[in-house]
Amino acid sequence: MSHGHSHGAHHHHDHHHHGGDASSLPPALDMSVPDEELTPGQLSRRSMLRRTGLLGAGLAAGGVLGGAGQAAAAVPASAGSHGGRAGGYLWLAGDHHIHTQYSSDAKYRVIDHVRQANAHGLDWMVITDHGSETHAKIGVEKVNPDIVAARDRIDGTLVFQGLEWNIPAAEHGTVFVHPGKNEVAVLKEFENSFDGSVKKASAGTPANEALAIAGIDFLAEQVRRRTVKDALFLANHPARKGIDSPHEIRGWRDAQPRIAVGMEGAPGHQAGGLPAPTGPGAARGIYDNSPGADSFAAYPLESYRTWGGFDWMTSTVGGLWDSLLAEGKPWWITANSDSHNVHADSAVRGPNGDFNADGRHADPVHGGGLNLGDTDFWPGQYSRTHVGAASFSYQAVMDGIRAGRVWVDHGGLISGLDARLRSGGRAVTLGGMLHVRRGAQVEVVVEIGLADSPNWAQFVPALARVDVIQGDVTGPAADKDVFTTPSTKVVKSFEVNRSTGSVRLTYALGRADKPFYVRLRGTDGNRTAVGVHGAAVDPAGPAMDVVGDADPWKDLWFYSNPMWVLPA
Repeated sequence: MSHGHSHGAHHHHDHHHHGGDASSLPPALDMSVPDEELTPGQLSRRSMLRRTGLLGAGLAAGGVLGGAGQAAAAVPASAGSHGGRAGGYLWLAGDHHIHTQYSSDAKYRVIDHVRQANAHGLDWMVITDHGSETHAKIGVEKVNPDIVAARDRIDGTLVFQGLEWNIPAAEHGTVFVHPGKNEVAVLKEFENSFDGSVKKASAGTPANEALAIAGIDFLAEQVRRRTVKDALFLANHPARKGIDSPHEIRGWRDAQPRIAVGMEGAPGHQAGGLPAPTGPGAARGIYDNSPGADSFAAYPLESYRTWGGFDWMTSTVGGLWDSLLAEGKPWWITANSDSHNVHADSAVRGPNGDFNADGRHADPVHGGGLNLGDTDFWPGQYSRTHVGAASFSYQAVMDGIRAGRVWVDHGGLISGLDARLRSGGRAVTLGGMLHVRRGAQVEVVVEIGLADSPNWAQFVPALARVDVIQGDVTGPAADKDVFTTPSTKVVKSFEVNRSTGSVRLTYALGRADKPFYVRLRGTDGNRTAVGVHGAAVDPAGPAMDVVGDADPWKDLWFYSNPMWVLPA
């Protein structure tokens, strides 16, 4: 069982492809290679895999019930962990939401964040300065040499360039591209043409919603033309202001399911909940809002708060996330720092800077006292997004995110997760689809590497409980604004109450007579409450975080992305 990184030492002995773009997937399995570019032998292999269901029915197309497209190749049930791998993949920890001195409300250099991310055990990261008129004019270009230099200077952490998109008619989102000669040009054109702030397109109007779709289409077109090798979009802090309506989220995903792939299941700014006077005494995630003019009216008041540090869309069993999964729409979750200004750090912006003129703040300097009112952690210090990658490369990370091979945790609650759906001799891991004969017996098998070593707060978290959450796949929803699904619930809870070693959990899901999905969740057990839809659905889910008194270290959770069972 791979336990990933320890929190101290940061070794990459198993990364044979450092810095390279080449994924180790064979061309027949790499669905970014079109059929017409394969040799006759490779095309024959791909066709055979499609027939057997190993290259399944289309995660990257319309949905798991829909036509052609990519799905994760099945992992043999016998595949064990070896050399830092779990289930045949390298599990690479990262963060796709980080701000530097090129954001008007932040202050650190790129190299500061990259060094910190590396020290806190991250394998990959995305620099996402805010879309704005100043950034669009000069910031995109100016930050790039800093990113390129950091790639050369820091070994063991992949550094993507992206930006935080002001989504027209909606919230923020991460947009990032595969490194290459056109990374700046594509991001600059995207920001100037489609950013809600630059284009004065923030209001929740149909025209602005259409502009958001046009932006996602633009990214897909750049990939199709090979201007950039790849691009991804993920929605950030989606429930924070109530302005990401269900139909907008569905619209982004349906427009380009290979580009618009998911959302932050847990926002950054987690130190915001640390009580005063040693913390900001604010809200976890800075989720302290109320409905506004552009908010979706049907969202309840409790959606404007985090629940165990997680966004309400993710934390609610049978809620918005599950309503998408119940349609058979792959939509993945992540967890990030949104790091701007780090709690208990002493840095302040350097003197004599002019952000509007320079596109950046002056380099930070030591300011004297500790900034106890700041709301953020360093990348990797608290929140981590773990991606199952075929190799240590930029493309493999993007492929892993797109495939949904992702689990997230707070505070180092666990060190490794190897989850499978298994039937007979076949198995799939996170994001995968298990094709079975109707009536076949299916089980979920989970191996968890427990924490073993102290986290940044200097304690070893103990995993109290793991929940198996299951829901039926019922097909497309008639109402694009639905945010509930009745069949999803916690079907099994395992008591663990341990912090060291590893634990293996097996649960028989029974006969597969109709399509369904399974996802996992775990907790330190410190704060729980009956879920939004009642005890029959979620008897001990996360509790709503209290504004001003929500120490993030005292309420730790992990969540996995789903796996699917598709009987035929």
